[in-house]
Amino acid sequence: MEFLTVNLALVGIIGIAVLAIGMIFARLYRRASKERAFVRTGLGGQKVVMDGGAIKLPVFHEIILVNMNTLKLEVIRHSKDSLFTKDRMRVDVVVTFFVRVIPTVEGIANAAQTLGQRTLDPGALSQLVEDKFVDALRAAAVSMTMQELLDKRQNFIQGVQNAASEDLLKNGLELESVSLTRIDQTAMQYFDPNNAFDAEGLTRLTEQTQKRARERNEIERDTAVAISMKNFETAQQQLSIDRDKRFAELKQGQEVAAREAEQSAIVANVQAEKHREAELVRIEAERKIKEFDVARDQAVQQRQIEAGREVEVMKIDQQRAMQMADQARAIAIAQKSEEQSHAEARANEARAAAVKAAQAVITAEEVATADRDKQVALVLAAQEAEKQAISIRVAALADKDAAESRAEAIRTLAKANRDNYEVEAIGKQLINEAINTLSDAQVALQVKLALIGALPKIIEESVKPMQKIDGIRIVQVEGLNAGSPGGGGGKGADSVTAGGGGGGNLAEQAVDAALRYRAYAPVVDQLIKDVGLGDRGLAGLVPSTVGQATGR
Repeated sequence: MEFLTVNLALVGIIGIAVLAIGMIFARLYRRASKERAFVRTGLGGQKVVMDGGAIKLPVFHEIILVNMNTLKLEVIRHSKDSLFTKDRMRVDVVVTFFVRVIPTVEGIANAAQTLGQRTLDPGALSQLVEDKFVDALRAAAVSMTMQELLDKRQNFIQGVQNAASEDLLKNGLELESVSLTRIDQTAMQYFDPNNAFDAEGLTRLTEQTQKRARERNEIERDTAVAISMKNFETAQQQLSIDRDKRFAELKQGQEVAAREAEQSAIVANVQAEKHREAELVRIEAERKIKEFDVARDQAVQQRQIEAGREVEVMKIDQQRAMQMADQARAIAIAQKSEEQSHAEARANEARAAAVKAAQAVITAEEVATADRDKQVALVLAAQEAEKQAISIRVAALADKDAAESRAEAIRTLAKANRDNYEVEAIGKQLINEAINTLSDAQVALQVKLALIGALPKIIEESVKPMQKIDGIRIVQVEGLNAGSPGGGGGKGADSVTAGGGGGGNLAEQAVDAALRYRAYAPVVDQLIKDVGLGDRGLAGLVPSTVGQATGR
């Protein structure tokens, strides 16, 4: 039991010792990585660790870490620090160097020995190796002209790499690549005229800039001339195109005008034809209207003639009745005269009876006279009333027929006008133009035709004085002259009534009408001669009628 206890105690001590040793080992053990390597110096000598690890004993060992990553180091040279080229020009450059520690025991050892902890700080490393890079840049730039630097950038980069690689190897570094990120000419203000190199470069730069300016000016002027020449040629071509376009437009306008003229002529012909048809329709309508007016006037005149004939018949009947009444009265007077003669023969026998009979005769005569006057007044009143009634009836019928005729004429005219109103304006214009183009002979012919058309009316007006004698009625004839010997005297005076209603007797009225007709006859004869209907005037036109009326 005691032995077991001792063993367990021993195992515990051993375990604690092992644990303590493990913890000490873990704390003293340093590992390397892909990004970090280190160099241990001290007890046991130098040891370079890249992938594994090593024990670092305090006081006995020293560790230097080495950055195995690629570092970016940028070098900028501009203004007064710019680089000189082979042609003594200055260039501003920005160059980026990509470097790393050589992954070998010797490289890591050199880097740890020469650079120390600067591999962990790119800024510090850049300050350390910048002069080497600047020297490599100057060496590469001075071997090339500025134009070659621009044209052969790769050669410049290769020269920098070759110049910088050898120096970097001494520090355990290798140059992966070089990138020329910017290159440009240095501004002229940084050239020092007192410096031989700058003076030479400034002279060359001034020469080149002035040459380039002259060339640029020549190019600009040549370009301006070429542009002006091109503008001139373009303007000429544009003018030529505009001219051809204008000629084409004029030609097209001429063709269009000719076509429009043809169309206008066709339209004018069609309009003239339509106008002619419309005029024919209008003339036909006017002719029908005139024929209707003539027929209406003839009907009215016929009715007036019939009415006049009826009036004349009534007048004749009245005259016959009056004559019969007068004859009856004359017979009664003759009978009374005969009785008076017998009575006078027996007057001696019966004076008193004769006186009484005479008084009876006088009474009978006065009664007969009164009855006759009464009958005459009644007949005249009836005649006048019937005449007025006939006149009113005839006028009413005439007005009715005239109204119907006018209505029919208006309807016919409206129907005709509906067809020709559309071309009436054009028709009137063409008629006026046609009238304006008539010769003097045609105008004279038109005047004669107008006179011929108005001649019936003129003749009618000229013979109106003769129309006033519309009838002669002899009411009573007891003697040729009142108060002449053997004429019967007293109430047997002449009583002559003329239908004209004028003053004086029949002879005076007839003479007055004839004189009035003769006053108009020369004017009518001259009009007939002017229109060419005859040299004898109205007598030559209607010799029988006019001869009878004028007594020729």
